[in-house]
Amino acid sequence: MHNLILIDDDNAFLTVLQRRLQQTGLFTVNTYTNVNDALTEPSSITHGILLDMMLGGKSGLDSIVALKTHYQPTHLIMLTGYASIATTVEAMRRGATDYITKPVGFQELVQRFQNVSHARNVPPAKPMTPAQVEWEHIQRVLLNHNGNISATAEALGMHRRSLQRKLQKFSPSKN
Repeated sequence: MHNLILIDDDNAFLTVLQRRLQQTGLFTVNTYTNVNDALTEPSSITHGILLDMMLGGKSGLDSIVALKTHYQPTHLIMLTGYASIATTVEAMRRGATDYITKPVGFQELVQRFQNVSHARNVPPAKPMTPAQVEWEHIQRVLLNHNGNISATAEALGMHRRSLQRKLQKFSPSKN
């Protein structure tokens, strides 16, 4: 059996996912609601880590290097409800091996942890809508300014409150 670590600030999600993963008979699962608790555990080699992008207002991106050093996982999968190309690239640059957007199917998650290629399930690319292009640009500029809303708004030439309103909306649909 492979050992997995799940880090998410949603307790209900952790409980359900832990139970379902353990029921497969393929995994033992430890859950944490924050990265600090996970890092206080003794260092050990772990098969995989599922890390939420937003943990209590903090970015999971900032924890990738520490988790990889502490646990040496084969897989470190970022999970987010707010996907963008900029954060995907940044997660991979910092050491994530995969990036999944919520909601994710249970079978797909199991396949990702088992090294099963998901490339055959990827639909052909569609052109991005103008709203998606704008979202991606905002995310890239926000990342370049380390999440600073005021600096990002200034760089984009918009009022800070306008940027905050755009960020409070969910990312544009990819359908």
